[in-house]
Amino acid sequence: MTIVDAWCQHPTPEFLRHRMFASLRRWMRLDVVPEEIPLQLTLGALDAARVDRALLSAWWGPTGPLLSNDFVAACVAQAPERLVGIASVDLTYPMDGVRELRRCVRQLGFKGLRLLPWLWQLPPDDRRYYPLYAECIELDVPFCLQVGHAGPLMASEPGRPIPYLDHVAAELPELRIVGGHIGYPWTQEMIAMATKYPNVYIDTSAYKPSRYPPELVAFMKGHGEKKVLFGSNHPMISPASCLAELDALALSDSQRAAFLGDNAVRVFGLG
Repeated sequence: MTIVDAWCQHPTPEFLRHRMFASLRRWMRLDVVPEEIPLQLTLGALDAARVDRALLSAWWGPTGPLLSNDFVAACVAQAPERLVGIASVDLTYPMDGVRELRRCVRQLGFKGLRLLPWLWQLPPDDRRYYPLYAECIELDVPFCLQVGHAGPLMASEPGRPIPYLDHVAAELPELRIVGGHIGYPWTQEMIAMATKYPNVYIDTSAYKPSRYPPELVAFMKGHGEKKVLFGSNHPMISPASCLAELDALALSDSQRAAFLGDNAVRVFGLG
């Protein structure tokens, strides 16, 4: 059974030390950030969970890249059979972002674009996203974002699925959208959207199975079997600690296979 982690990061020390991640460092009980974080630590976390492939995310915010696309590409180059790059770009100048997205997909082999509305404090129906949505459609790659409340010390309203992401899905039905972090406390809104729109999906990053809302588990076992992707949000949560709780969901074999890997392979074109 293939296991794909749909959302993880290989962090730098500077990334982890950012002041907005004070809440995450507290949750992780990370009192001291190491001076070096070798890629082998991330690969070891994947090995411990028997994850076959992980989608490694770049980060770009209003102050510039926090984890650059070239940094992610260098990580992928060290383990191309395990790691897949997910781009991030500058929203300030959308056409610069379009050109960077093209470079990432066509030259670096990345398989998607991720932007974080809470980081930009711009909901996903802001005009600046739309050139990038059009390019995702043309490049045939998904657009990924965080939905739900923001764990870092930023306001959460841009992460509310309805009405913001609902506008995008309605206006651009060809765009594959993957909403990460399950949408809590608006998970029912994400389930409604994933039910309504064929190209809207949910990934479970940042939540262990014991914290999945009952309505999400019911969705995974019912008409949402092909709409939910496994994710960890490593290093905030290790993939192994997520998968250790998987049996408690009592998924059937087909539901388990879809959730752990088949859905991600299909949505991100990893076959």
